[in-house]
Amino acid sequence: MPVTQSPVTLRVGSRDSKLALAQTELIIGELKKAHPQLTIELSTMKTIGDKKQDVAMNKIGDKGLFTKELETALAEDTIDVVVHSLKDMPTQLPENMLLAAIHGRADPRDCVIMAPRNQGKNLKDLAKGSVVGTGSVRRVAQLRRQYPHLKFADVRGNLNTRLAKLDAPDSMYDALVLAVAGIERLQLGARIAHALDTVLYAVGQGALGVEVRADDVQTCELVACLNSQSVRLECLAEREVMRVLEGGCSVPIGVRSSWDGKQLEVKCIVASPDGSQAVEASAAAQVANDDQARALGMQVAALMRERGADAVLKAI
Repeated sequence: MPVTQSPVTLRVGSRDSKLALAQTELIIGELKKAHPQLTIELSTMKTIGDKKQDVAMNKIGDKGLFTKELETALAEDTIDVVVHSLKDMPTQLPENMLLAAIHGRADPRDCVIMAPRNQGKNLKDLAKGSVVGTGSVRRVAQLRRQYPHLKFADVRGNLNTRLAKLDAPDSMYDALVLAVAGIERLQLGARIAHALDTVLYAVGQGALGVEVRADDVQTCELVACLNSQSVRLECLAEREVMRVLEGGCSVPIGVRSSWDGKQLEVKCIVASPDGSQAVEASAAAQVANDDQARALGMQVAALMRERGADAVLKAI
C-alpha cells in the first residue's frame, strides 16, 4: 500500500549523464508504481568526477567524486532524494545522510567492448602490447595478473564518450573494460564481446543507491519500497568490507557475493596496481538482516587484514 494518501511532491536529484538519467528513471518508475499520487520533479547536475575528465580518478583524491554536489543539494534541502550508482557511494556518508534503499542489482560483472577492428576477439586473442582502456585501478590490478601481454591506459568520460573514443578510426584503444550493468541499461548489450567472470567487481556494482536526509522521515518511508532485500544484504556486506579496509571507489578492492539458500558468501581481493601482489579471502554466513550482513563484511575484512591487505593498500 502507498505510504501517502494525499498528493506529495518528491524532488529527485541525479547526475546528468545518459546512464545516470536512465538509472534515475528506473527509480522514478518504481516510485510511481508504489505511490500513484506522487508528483516527482527531477533535478540534474554535474559532479567533480564529471567535470575533471583529464585526470585519472585515483589521482583526484576525493572519495565523493560522483556524489558530493548531489549531497550538498540534499543537505541544502533543494532536493529530497539522490539516485546513485551504488559503487560510486563512499561508505562514510556525510552527517544526516542515509542510504535508505538499495535497489535491483543488474549483472555486476565487468565486460569487454572491442574496437571495430577487433570484433570477434577476446582479450586473450589481442596481440602483445594491445591497449585496453579503463579508468579503474581495481580492474587493471586484476587484469594485469591475468593478461600480462596487454597494456592498460586510463580512459575518462561518461559511457557514451568512452565508446566514442574506442570507435574513432585513429583510436589508441583496442578494447575497453566497462560494467555490464551500465552497458545493458543503455540498451547496448550487443556490443559486449565477453563478460569477465574471473575479475571480482566493484563494491555495490550493478545496484542503485537511494540517499535521503536521515531526519526526513516521510521520504524515508516513501523510498523504503525500493529495497531489494537480498541485494541490500549482499551490498551492505560488501560495503562493510570496504569501510573497514578504508577503500574508496578508486581503490583496487574487488568483491563477489553469492547466495546458497539463506547463506551469503562474500569473496574479496586487493591487488597492487601493477598486479604483482594480491590478497584474497572469503567467508560465508547465514544472513537475514542488515546487522548480520555487516558482521559478515567485517569478518571478510578481518581475514583480509590478517593476510596483508593493509600493506598492499598503503603502498598505492
